[in-house]
Amino acid sequence: MSTLLDKISNLEKKSAALEPSAAERETYLSQIGKYSGNFIDGLAARNTFSNTQANADKLKIDGVKKDLPTLLNLYTKEVIDHGLIPSSGGHIGYIPGGGLFLSAIGDFLADISNEYAGMYFGSPGAVTIENELINWMKKVFRFPETAVGNLTSGGSIANLIALTAARDKHGIKNDKIETSVIYLSPQVHHCIHKALRIIGLEDIIVRELELDEHSRIRPDLLKKHLEVDRIAGLHPFMIIASAGTTDTGAVDPLDEIGDIAHAHEMWYHIDGAYGGFFILTDRANEKFKGIEKADSLVIDPHKGLFLPYGLGAVLVKDKESLFHSHHYTANYMQDANNPDLPLNPADVSPELTKHFRGLRLWLPLQIHGIEPFIACLEEKLYLTDYFRDALAKRGFELGPKPDLSVSYFWYPSKKTDQNAFNQKLIELIHEDGRIFLSSTKLNGKQVIRMAILSFRTKKETIDVCVEMIERCLAKTKVFFGE
Repeated sequence: MSTLLDKISNLEKKSAALEPSAAERETYLSQIGKYSGNFIDGLAARNTFSNTQANADKLKIDGVKKDLPTLLNLYTKEVIDHGLIPSSGGHIGYIPGGGLFLSAIGDFLADISNEYAGMYFGSPGAVTIENELINWMKKVFRFPETAVGNLTSGGSIANLIALTAARDKHGIKNDKIETSVIYLSPQVHHCIHKALRIIGLEDIIVRELELDEHSRIRPDLLKKHLEVDRIAGLHPFMIIASAGTTDTGAVDPLDEIGDIAHAHEMWYHIDGAYGGFFILTDRANEKFKGIEKADSLVIDPHKGLFLPYGLGAVLVKDKESLFHSHHYTANYMQDANNPDLPLNPADVSPELTKHFRGLRLWLPLQIHGIEPFIACLEEKLYLTDYFRDALAKRGFELGPKPDLSVSYFWYPSKKTDQNAFNQKLIELIHEDGRIFLSSTKLNGKQVIRMAILSFRTKKETIDVCVEMIERCLAKTKVFFGE
């Protein structure tokens, strides 16, 4: 016994390092607090993009102890200084996230307390916070109180959950897969196609619908496709609309599509991951008429509410369709399985081990209130107009007036292939790196995208971007001899 006790005592001494003392914790907090403050205060002076690579050798795990200041310096040089800085207001290329300071505090509290947000029995408070956030979103999007939802890691998992519910509600399995039809926009986010493969619907019929000049689904052509498919003996079962596409920010005619879906007894899914929270603004609210007709809806607080990456959400009206795939019991969980307790997030999601991610939204909403979020969203809509006006004055051609804060433009070179010209232009923009823009192809045309959503993007950011584009345009003209 003494030998056993000696071993335990020796191991306790070695493992004690995992619990820093009060003085050590104070030092760590001071160091990380200073680093965080310097990082945030220095964001405006940093380039947003650097097309360089990290040194893997410097980041490898070698078993050698290092102090926190050394590692923070390494983090700056090998992580922050390469690629894109998503927390920068200069990130107006892909759909930006944000990086609210209070969200970081929320994550810190969630990690320190290590609350488990999968089952109500384990943490009634954590699960209640997540359920209350779902209830708040149901009110925002005019969903019934009986709807259920889940806070996910992002839009990909949220869409996966929704599409699984649709599959199970309509019994799409076995031989029925190859005769069932889904209707969607060719601009739908690619995670939809990934989700279909994951849930066993790779062989389903997918109809990419014709779009109007604003990249929105045409309801009249949707009706024609439905009629033709039904006559052909096929089984149309789901329509997917977008409340803000990634490529162009288009909001499909949600109200009309909802009526068509209901008339044909189809599942109506709306992907509002990027654009959904613009419903809070006076300027864009009307565009979301009919969103309440959806059977399922995806929205991403880490986009439209400016949170750090890692928080999406899904709302589903039919609880039983979610339970069909996700609710499961096990003997070792019998203490937690009480039907009289509130909804367990683990019962409507693939996740059983669930990070308490709700605190990163609950804390900012409680401290800031909703007004600054609405003002910030409204600001992005007007900044998009401001940017487009500035580009038009400088000879650029623009896509149609956007529904939200994603738009695109290109330079109409008269002497050079326009795709080659604009490809070179975006390369030079990336080389400059002060502000980050992205590119895409629409109907074969190479265009440059703006996606204005970061809470740190201001008029000054757009002014810097316009000046950068002017410089890069001049260099592109020289390159092609124009």
